[in-house]
Amino acid sequence: MNPIRAFVFAGAAVLIASLAPEVAAAQAPSPSEKLNAYVGCINRLSERAYDSRKRYFSWVSKNGPTSKERIIYGTYTIYDTSDCKKNVEKANTLEPRDAALEAAASAYAEAVTKLEPLLKEADDYYKQEDYKDDRMAKGRALHPRLVAAWDAFASADKELRGGVEAINDRRAAEKLAEIERSEGRKARYHVEALMIQAKRVLRAQDAATPDVATITAALNDYESIVKATEQLPGADGDAKIGSMFISSSKSFLTTAKQLMRRIRDKVPYSTGDKMMLNAGSGWMVEGSPPRLLRDYNQLIESYNRGART
Repeated sequence: MNPIRAFVFAGAAVLIASLAPEVAAAQAPSPSEKLNAYVGCINRLSERAYDSRKRYFSWVSKNGPTSKERIIYGTYTIYDTSDCKKNVEKANTLEPRDAALEAAASAYAEAVTKLEPLLKEADDYYKQEDYKDDRMAKGRALHPRLVAAWDAFASADKELRGGVEAINDRRAAEKLAEIERSEGRKARYHVEALMIQAKRVLRAQDAATPDVATITAALNDYESIVKATEQLPGADGDAKIGSMFISSSKSFLTTAKQLMRRIRDKVPYSTGDKMMLNAGSGWMVEGSPPRLLRDYNQLIESYNRGART
């Protein structure tokens, strides 16, 4: 068995880059406004929802709690979902209309809204140690409800994320071509090209059967654009790219190389590594999918904060 595939990106929350608003007529909503409402839900709520499931199953077996567990952690709650629901309802009325995407967004909002109070109920139960009073009766009753809610959320998240990413990929390619046509290969071009190549690396690493040649090709292209971006002079009126964005792009490159080498050389995880991966602290393990995902999300956050110069 490939030593990597036991710890994949599936069920993990990859952040999504927001789209810059298009120049549009006064008071007319842009296509980005619609999509960014969906992206906002995913970026705010998905990671915490997946973390709550990971936390719960770090101590509970698939059959549910018994009260005989060595350590009882409970679970995590998620952030307030009311803004997401409201924003999705508004976005679904905006142009361009897309019935499939709007249905996916509604399903996401419904699933995450149902998950929120259930997680709070479970969190209160375990934090207050009420399982000591009812011999885990409520914990056993909550278990199938939690599993069903997490499954429904994961399915909705996958559907919405797929729709959003397909549109994002197309618009990113169109935007890059337009920037090159109108401005040439300056700062804005390099930032957008870097983000496209970063996503390509992540997808190559996350393939069902990772191919070292495919990963290496993606890494080489990504490293080239990182170096070119870092070397931009920021002269002649061109904007200077922020150091935080450059640092995030290089951290992602380092981890991607470490993971590629682990796959290529079939390097197994140590016992300590496995403990951290299974405990939800996999981001601490060098050359692991959780570490790569963390670094990619930090790159997305740097981009969304304004690296689009």
